[in-house]
Order: sequence, then structure tokens, then C-alpha cells
Amino acid sequence: MDTKHNADGKKAGELFKVKGDWKKQSSALRTKYPKLTSEDVKYETGKETDLFKRMETRLDKNRGEIIGILKTNHEACC
Repeated sequence: MDTKHNADGKKAGELFKVKGDWKKQSSALRTKYPKLTSEDVKYETGKETDLFKRMETRLDKNRGEIIGILKTNHEACC
């Protein structure tokens, strides 16, 4: 998944990619953040913004924090 964003979550600048097994990553996210549902972490190609918005809402975090969580999660599990 590729999404350009800056620190406050607006699209621009840095290229963001989630690589690897999304099923494994989403499972790890749900373990670490029990508030997340399977629908919250549902990934569809081209709909990354929807994933971010669902996670932002459920975890009460901004876009930059969600991207940080996703990056950390990828490094930890994959």
C-alpha cells in the first residue's frame, strides 16, 4: 500500500508502504490493540485512506500516529 503523507497526516512528501503478510500484521495489530475489529484492519488495495480513517477513529489517534503504529507493527512482526 502506497500513501504519501506528512507529519500531520496530510498527503505529501514521504512515501509510505506496508509490505509483507497483511493477515499476519493485522492479527498482530488486533492483539496489541484489542479495540480494533477485523473490519477496522480490513485492507483493500487502493483504499488505504479508508484503513487509516477506521484505525484513527477506533484508536483516537491522528494519521501520523497510525502510520507510526503500522510501521512499528511491521518491523515487530514481519
